[in-house]
Amino acid sequence: MKTEQLSSYLDLELLQGYLDSLGKAIIEKMLALYCQQVEIYLNDIIDAQRNNSLPGWQEHCHKMKGAAASVGMCQLHAYLKLLEKTDASQQEKLLMLKELQKLNEQAICAFKDWLLNH
Repeated sequence: MKTEQLSSYLDLELLQGYLDSLGKAIIEKMLALYCQQVEIYLNDIIDAQRNNSLPGWQEHCHKMKGAAASVGMCQLHAYLKLLEKTDASQQEKLLMLKELQKLNEQAICAFKDWLLNH
């Protein structure tokens, strides 16, 4: 992936700062932890959507939003900001959830690509 493409998914300045101060091994651990945690967040968001729980939806989108920000996934973070505040119907949230899962996968791939080149 080219730098321009990566920068649409990732906060490259933040990640470079992490790399410079923490080293590659720590960044790899951060990504592994994110991947582990995000499965839990996504499952919680799915449950909230299925149960039509607005508080659950907001809480779990908020948690995932923070996790995405902490690893520099700016596009995913921005989408979660929208999801957290939405008043969409249960059916609309199902579509949003599919988009969320796709954006998450793309962000993880972008992060891995960035990591390979650093």
